[in-house]
Amino acid sequence: MPKTVADVMSRDPITVKPETPLQEAIKILAERRIGGLPVVNDSGKLVGIISESDLMWRETGPTPPPYIMLLDSVIFLENPARYEKELHKALGQTVGEVMSENPITTTPEKPLRDAARLMHERKINRLPVLDDSGKVIGILTRGDIVRAMAASGE
Repeated sequence: MPKTVADVMSRDPITVKPETPLQEAIKILAERRIGGLPVVNDSGKLVGIISESDLMWRETGPTPPPYIMLLDSVIFLENPARYEKELHKALGQTVGEVMSENPITTTPEKPLRDAARLMHERKINRLPVLDDSGKVIGILTRGDIVRAMAASGE
């Protein structure tokens, strides 16, 4: 019988809220040795995800957009709004300022093979699992999938 996301996911994941201080989220990630946290609003609905990738901006800083100077004018070769967004993220003090919005999600009844394919194709490490009302009930990570493969002898 094919496995579903519900068979493998980690249930009741640790979540944070957008107003959670960033340092608190960093501490949770480090102490629990996890790579990301779902971000939920007061009613428990998913609003974003904060991951190690989101936190790298604090250390590396954003890359300014390329530009050329022509007759005392600056001509950006890339949209400077991206840089402003990345700069805001690098300086953020709360989870809401740093998190990635609109994360890709899955449902508990989805076949595990389909969820694994989605993660592979989109190059993501975790999928929040939502119930019918949009509340986070679990999280599926690459590690969960590998452990399921090991348990079934694949």
